[in-house]
Amino acid sequence: MEIEIKTWLADIKQAIQEIKQFRSDKNNFYEFQKDLKTKRAIERNIEIIGEAVSRILKAKPDFQITNARKIVDTRNRIIHGYDNVSEEIIWSIVVRDLENLEKEINDLL
Repeated sequence: MEIEIKTWLADIKQAIQEIKQFRSDKNNFYEFQKDLKTKRAIERNIEIIGEAVSRILKAKPDFQITNARKIVDTRNRIIHGYDNVSEEIIWSIVVRDLENLEKEINDLL
């Protein structure tokens, strides 16, 4: 595997770890909603994940990451449609999708 791809996979892994850390004291959606700093920190890390996946796909279009297109689309929505980002969708990603992505990235590394 190319060094750049390994670097981007490591960036994804780091962003997931940071999201888990930020979320550790926000165990429910209501607490997450009330904490602007946590919301922004998690959104930023989702942006990083999406950008890293985008770079991987540009370097190697056939690289397999589950839901890669959705990950990149979410990043684009956060960045370009910042005023239209649903807290529910961000929370859903955090509680439902990150664990599977983390496992997949760990397997790839």
